[in-house]
Amino acid sequence: MAMADAAAKRGTSAQNGSDILVTFNGVQKTYDGEILVVKDLNLEIKRGEFVTMLGPSGSGKTTSLMMLAGFEVPTHGEILLDGRSLRNVPPHQRDIGMVFQNYALFPHMTVAENVAFPLSVRGVSKSEQTTRVRKALDMVKLGAMENRRPGQMSGGQQQRVALARALVFEPQLVLMDEPLGALDKQLREHMQLEIKHIHESLGITIVYVTHDQGEALTMSDRIAVFNDGIIQQLDSPTGLYECPRNSFVAHFIGENNALPGIVESVSGELCSVRLASGETVQARAVNIGGVGSKTSLSFRPEKVHIEGIGPDHPNRLHGRVNETIYYGDHVRVRMTVAGSDSFTVKMRFRAGRAVPLPGEELFVAFTAEDCLALDPI
Repeated sequence: MAMADAAAKRGTSAQNGSDILVTFNGVQKTYDGEILVVKDLNLEIKRGEFVTMLGPSGSGKTTSLMMLAGFEVPTHGEILLDGRSLRNVPPHQRDIGMVFQNYALFPHMTVAENVAFPLSVRGVSKSEQTTRVRKALDMVKLGAMENRRPGQMSGGQQQRVALARALVFEPQLVLMDEPLGALDKQLREHMQLEIKHIHESLGITIVYVTHDQGEALTMSDRIAVFNDGIIQQLDSPTGLYECPRNSFVAHFIGENNALPGIVESVSGELCSVRLASGETVQARAVNIGGVGSKTSLSFRPEKVHIEGIGPDHPNRLHGRVNETIYYGDHVRVRMTVAGSDSFTVKMRFRAGRAVPLPGEELFVAFTAEDCLALDPI
């Protein structure tokens, strides 16, 4: 399938809202009969989507993936694949490809034999196996390495073999559990794009598990942010970053400044918040209680300005510079603002542009639109 066709298919599915491939319906999981690792999972995944389950260790994301794969059994609730219940369906009968972090390749087999294994257990003829294996290896740019063994290959090449093996029998769904966790940063970023492009070209459905928020933002159509066995927010990468619904999501996705305060008034979508320093700012009322309740203000470091701020700016706070760190394309200025000594501002680096010095006192400012009033931390 061409890349444009795959994208069109996903767009159509998103619009009609009826082409659901995977459904988690009230799914719970406990290992000891007391503590729920997954508390109440309700999730629908459309055909052709790339959905990432993102969260810290112990949040329930991997357990959810393993239940979908068939390696774990739900304590309560039901999982459907293409409208069919997966209860009592063993893993090898689910038409699901799987890519693990440790690759799980057979060391005594060649690359071609590893990739052909899912076909051989399904009774595919030798001639058809040869054709499909060659096609799968060409897809991951390993056509010239079919006779090598895994021990003769780099980590990135082994991961490509594992990906080819998951795709070779043309499953309707591919699951990936931290597949890039063992790779170095540069190779990991390269493989992110490789997987994204394969997904786009084939139009397959991928459910991906990671604790790396940058990886999730780069690759996904939608991201389910897990914490404490519950999906905190299910949204597009842009939606999660720009409009987090609670303080956990705001802090887990990207860099974030947080200032505690008290809600003084609410007017439509905006509220006035008094900070610990006594200063008052305007913010978007996203997830707050009533007047007098505690809140945590959230805003991104790149949304804060430290230049050209007039005295009449509505969200103008006094600060002191603690340190500046050069990152090449930008400078991070760490400051003490409204009682927080970890307040961060991102400045684009330009030759000749003055950089604030430690100990310097200046003002920071941000718009009410870029400042979210959320649940207290």
